[in-house]
Amino acid sequence: MSAKDEILGRIRTALADTPVTEEVPREYRTTSTMSQEQLIELLVDRLVDYKAGVEVIEAEQIPEFVASKLKDASSVVYPQGLDARWLSALGSEVELRLDAPGARLSVAELDATSAVVTSSAVSVAESGTIILDGQPDQGRRAISLVPDHHVCIVPVSTIVQLLPEAMPRLSITRPLTWISGPSATSDIELERVEGVHGPRTLDVLMVRGL
Repeated sequence: MSAKDEILGRIRTALADTPVTEEVPREYRTTSTMSQEQLIELLVDRLVDYKAGVEVIEAEQIPEFVASKLKDASSVVYPQGLDARWLSALGSEVELRLDAPGARLSVAELDATSAVVTSSAVSVAESGTIILDGQPDQGRRAISLVPDHHVCIVPVSTIVQLLPEAMPRLSITRPLTWISGPSATSDIELERVEGVHGPRTLDVLMVRGL
């Protein structure tokens, strides 16, 4: 008998009297009946409560609003799959920094960057959670966590009400970033501290027509 067989045999012996696992009831809601306008209203309410900046706009307004949110930025990082037209209204004084496979910015470079612009995969209105899953228009997790200001594009078509509606749209093989407002925590005296483990400022552009 090999060592592997002996170990597995001991495990089987130890588990021989394990109680039968009871079936877990799954009676929670998995679908919603909310209209798109209701989903938008709910997500806006949640994000505002989290102290995020929120705008509901049309697709053709993206460059204008991205530029207005980043009017004080000196540099902006963006993933390779982001629509370059969304950054077209930024002034020439703003340095655009592409982050792509084979040309990744270092942590120090990201830390010295004013802001990041990404898209998003799916948003859960009930919890006010925006999920990024590392697709080309969202990039790797570091670019959305290190810069102090995140401008996130949320296509209205990707908003769902419930978490069980969001999960089938995601791949568990991708690194997921779940965002519920700007980064914040409380210290030992329960004083709110922002920017500890992510951007201090979150601006969400909720876009119709995407």
